[in-house]
Amino acid sequence: MIGLIKPLQQLRNRTPIGWLQLSHDKGRMAVAVAGIAFADILMFMQLGFQNALYTSNTRLHTTLQTDLVLIHPQARNLINLSSFPRRRLYQAMNVPGVKSADSLYVKIANWKNPETRRETSLMVVGFNPDRPAFALPEVNQNLSAIKLPDTVLFDRAARGDYQRTIAQINQGTSVKTEIERRTVSVSGLFTVGASFAADGILMTSDQNYLRLFPRQNSGSVNAGLIQLQPGADPLQVQQVLTAYLPDDVKVLTKQEFIDFEKNYWAKNTAVGFVFNLGVAMGFVVGVIIVYQVLSTDVSDHMGEYATFKAMGYRNVYLLGIVFEEALILSIIGFLPGLGISFGLYALTRKATNLPLYMTLVRAVTVLILNVVMCSISGTIATRKLQAADPADMF
Repeated sequence: MIGLIKPLQQLRNRTPIGWLQLSHDKGRMAVAVAGIAFADILMFMQLGFQNALYTSNTRLHTTLQTDLVLIHPQARNLINLSSFPRRRLYQAMNVPGVKSADSLYVKIANWKNPETRRETSLMVVGFNPDRPAFALPEVNQNLSAIKLPDTVLFDRAARGDYQRTIAQINQGTSVKTEIERRTVSVSGLFTVGASFAADGILMTSDQNYLRLFPRQNSGSVNAGLIQLQPGADPLQVQQVLTAYLPDDVKVLTKQEFIDFEKNYWAKNTAVGFVFNLGVAMGFVVGVIIVYQVLSTDVSDHMGEYATFKAMGYRNVYLLGIVFEEALILSIIGFLPGLGISFGLYALTRKATNLPLYMTLVRAVTVLILNVVMCSISGTIATRKLQAADPADMF
């Protein structure tokens, strides 16, 4: 402890040469701060969109009331699940520990906005209303309604203009519209939200789903929801089901089903790559901007650095001045970048209904990237400082 007191006192009494050099040329400092803020905003937005991509496309997965999920081995994601024979559900019921096995249907469909009469894409989800498939109170309160022919529940957080429609439904009035050119009644609301895959979600019964999509073979399902007996080990039952069922189905835990969706968007689509590239580009832009500022500053003060050398100061001290400037720029530039990103998040969230929120983890991540970015720039800029020589004064 005593050994740390002396270095801390020296640091406190040290002349802040880095800050004095930066603040002396306020115009250059403002340009540097603006550049760093821009790089931070770019990283914040790309990381935010990436998180919104994964969150929005897995929100429905997280609400599933199931322990295990059966899907086709060739399934790609929730809206591209393919199908497998319904009898696999009956076979699963023979496995010890399995309480129930129910079908789940999912398909993207053309929906006509009741207000604008324009068509858009919504995700239609069908399930057995006698056994609730989702932990959504509003859906479970309207299970009797979706048993009626051609009746659906609407996602109030869907992307688009639905204020009047939502108001009518809240007043107890059903709204008529069309799905795949078939007239349906919207008699209830729930909240999940839009995603990158669809503008919103419609919930209905499995029988209504088959009416809406007559080409869907009633003997096949898109997914199977397996609920286990109390005390049953999901991993053990998963292993037994995998060995017992034919190869035309794949058994996943609920978390694996969520990861399955995330991996699709991260690895099998261009969207995930683009967001990662955007973060990398923001980082590179920041490195270049800070390097230009620090490099120019070092060049402008080369004579002063040479004087320090002539006075006996070592390169470590001089390099510390440059890194001090880099650290100051990283912190000062981060603050406006963070503040502006808060506003852009709110604006984007309002315009797209995507779950774009600032998190502490993301803020700390960008701050760390910011410090590393400026440190790299400082490291490159100090190469010129190595060449400083007392003879340069003359």
